[in-house]
Amino acid sequence: MNKISLIIQREYTTRVKKKSFIIMTILTPVLMAGLLFGSGYLATKEDNQTKVIAVIDKTNITEGAISQTEYIKFKYLTETEVETVKKDFEKSGYYAILYIPENVLISSKVQLYSNQQTTVGVNEHIVKALDVFFTNIKLKNENVPLDIMKRIATNINVNTIQWTKTGEEKSGSAEIVLMIGYVSGFLMYMFIFMFGAQVMRGVMEEKTNRIVEVIISSVKPFQMMMGKVVGIALVGLTQFVIWIALTFGIFYGAKFFLLEKSADKANTTVAANIMDKANAGMPQMDAGQYQEMFDQIAGKFSAVNFPKILCCFLFYFLGGYLLYASLFASVGSAVDNDTDTQQFMLPITIPILVGLFVMMNAMQSPNSSIAVIFSLIPLTSPIVMMARIPYDVPNWQLALSAFLLIITFIGAIWMAGKIYRTGILMYGKKVSYAELWKWLKYKN
Repeated sequence: MNKISLIIQREYTTRVKKKSFIIMTILTPVLMAGLLFGSGYLATKEDNQTKVIAVIDKTNITEGAISQTEYIKFKYLTETEVETVKKDFEKSGYYAILYIPENVLISSKVQLYSNQQTTVGVNEHIVKALDVFFTNIKLKNENVPLDIMKRIATNINVNTIQWTKTGEEKSGSAEIVLMIGYVSGFLMYMFIFMFGAQVMRGVMEEKTNRIVEVIISSVKPFQMMMGKVVGIALVGLTQFVIWIALTFGIFYGAKFFLLEKSADKANTTVAANIMDKANAGMPQMDAGQYQEMFDQIAGKFSAVNFPKILCCFLFYFLGGYLLYASLFASVGSAVDNDTDTQQFMLPITIPILVGLFVMMNAMQSPNSSIAVIFSLIPLTSPIVMMARIPYDVPNWQLALSAFLLIITFIGAIWMAGKIYRTGILMYGKKVSYAELWKWLKYKN
């Protein structure tokens, strides 16, 4: 046992002290946060290029219906045709030509001509404005007063309420649960594959460099394999804990910064939203209602059992990693180079990919037969079960899945130990599945 602890210590310290480990451990949450916040910022940032759109309106009633913005301008042209404007389009400086036909109330179609691909923002701005305008025209034609339409317009929000066995009610959100299940399952897939592959590469490196011939003189092959597997598992846990701490720090820091920065703009933003709702004939919302909406979202997050999800994630990470790391270690000990690993990697990779695909089904139907079965099968349960846990998996399924994973891990360690013991000292020979079967039948 002392020898195994020494190997664990060696594997852990040599990897943790590497500059690549320190840099990636610190940079990964920063890069992920930058990706999320950066993409959100870029998605909401307006196009600041001024665009003048020529409007040819055959109905002669829409002038002023499409509001001008700081960067989108509309110029109505009378007694002209699209083809005429097209001829001098390059010199005119127009961004596009909006053609509104006479039968627009019947066809509900307008054309936007341009010599370049128009942006989504421009299209949506035109569509929203004309939708409201022509809807109001139709309401007038049907003798329906607009003020009545505004009063009866309704937005329905589905509030998910879940009750427990004790009768307690708690709010929830299908979208939030879906997101947590997807992120948990995908992270499990990524971590198992990433750290399991590290074990295989470490074994192959020591075998290729003949370092193992020196080490094996003082420790048993099984002790060496166990030390390497557990050592790299601790490296993964260390990295995971640091990532969680940094992620929470970045999240709350960014949240505080954004709230402080946007405090002065809050009333303006709310007022703009109210005007948008009013223009679309929707019910108005004041600042208090917006605050209530944000409190409801925060309450839905607080209703999620994050401690249970985190504990299950750590268990399935360790169980799934130890299972696959044993298989990866046996592959690394049986081959001499990366090329030879391909034939043995496929049977290991397929269950991981199957688990990833079933995870997609489990997020939509967490209690379906496929989701339940694959969340119990040890080779796929770390990924599939993590996608189901936010949906309150029955305790007996969780216990059975954990039990089967532990039993399978122990069997994989035994099998990998027998392959490792023979293959770690074998060089220059192409190993087949039949050869591996012989190694498994060797007696100690």
